[in-house]
Amino acid sequence: MDRRPIGIDLFAGAGGMSLGFEQAGFDIAAAVEIDPIHAAVHHFNFPETAVLARSIVGLTGQELRECAGIGRQTVDVVFGGPPCQGFSLMGNRMLDDARNQLVKEFVRLVAELGAKMFVFENVKGLTIGKHRMFLDSLIEAFGDEGYRVHIPWKVLNAMNFGVPQDRQRLFLLGSKKGVPVPDYPQESSTTENELFGRGWKKPTPTCHNALADLPDVELWDELMTSDSMVYRGVGVLSDYSRELRCASDDAWHFGYIRDWRPDILTSSMRTVHTDISRKRFATTKEGEIEPISRFFKLPRNGVSNTLRAGTDSARGAFTSPRPIHFAFPRCITVREMARLHGYPDWFRFHVTKWHGARQIGNSVPPPLARAVAIAVIQCLGIVPGRPAQRVALGRPELLSMDMGEAAEYWKVPVPIARRDRKNGLHNRKQSEIEASAPTAMRRVS
Repeated sequence: MDRRPIGIDLFAGAGGMSLGFEQAGFDIAAAVEIDPIHAAVHHFNFPETAVLARSIVGLTGQELRECAGIGRQTVDVVFGGPPCQGFSLMGNRMLDDARNQLVKEFVRLVAELGAKMFVFENVKGLTIGKHRMFLDSLIEAFGDEGYRVHIPWKVLNAMNFGVPQDRQRLFLLGSKKGVPVPDYPQESSTTENELFGRGWKKPTPTCHNALADLPDVELWDELMTSDSMVYRGVGVLSDYSRELRCASDDAWHFGYIRDWRPDILTSSMRTVHTDISRKRFATTKEGEIEPISRFFKLPRNGVSNTLRAGTDSARGAFTSPRPIHFAFPRCITVREMARLHGYPDWFRFHVTKWHGARQIGNSVPPPLARAVAIAVIQCLGIVPGRPAQRVALGRPELLSMDMGEAAEYWKVPVPIARRDRKNGLHNRKQSEIEASAPTAMRRVS
């Protein structure tokens, strides 16, 4: 095995991009995430990564190197997706507008770190209408810093890369001048209706493939107050669910095997629905919108609509609707969202439905990130290998902190209005379930 190349994740969230790049063979040396709750969840899942719970504004490349402990080592790739709200289209130098500061800071850090390559991810809307001017300005800014961008750029759909979800995102791939620019990954899967006439590809997994082995959570009273329970599995695993259950060593790809408890179902707290809502959910046809709630009902033989994050407390704390399950008259759980997003079952989210769903909806599906990362690592000329080291996940407390507790943990100010939605999760049964799980914690200040 050649060396494991170094990646740095900006705007890391819970870690969808981090996971995809790790699975492709990268070591994620550092992750920057301003939301302390998301930073804590990232630290739980990637305890060997230096997590900086702060904004990238004012953060220097040297500070990142010192926190990551990489000294003068080459940074092979910097990746991330700056928040997409409120891009300003004013003036000829749009990146100088304060509302576009985070995008400009991303460009700056790529250059300061001297990264060989970068991956910039964002909404498809950046390619449409007047926003194309902003995209052109961004590409020019990379050029001013000595980086070339792959032209034409592409919008990639997660459903064409083994994810049962229709989710389109813009990816800019670039490299330092003098270094080859990565090519975009080839689509690896397609829906059954598109199979003929396009050459054979592996069919896109369906919602049934993703969820059929998971139980009906409404049969377990403990999931009213806890997000976890001991669980042995039901039904036959599909190829897709077998991978997310990590039923073979191949399912870890080139990432680090985690010490985890496959017999515990996590992120599965129940949602209370009225009888009237259940009747409406039951009568809604699969693949259609329930007219009152406007919730989408999953088609068992199709893919999910785009899973969205809703808004944080600073912007009203609106919860984006979770789809209706195709087999049960209820909204899907956070774990079921994670399955539709391509997260393996060992990967944990905040114990509350609100934060957990937001962490998934804000993230890049790991299989899509992995496909992009494979294209990058191939361009680097590095042959990945499976690491021998196993990684113990972090302490369970990292998954249940409210905003104030998470800010105190990281020793940072509370960045947004506090929202405490624990719903009784600090109960004895939750502690008993997780008490025997291996733990490790490394705080990065």
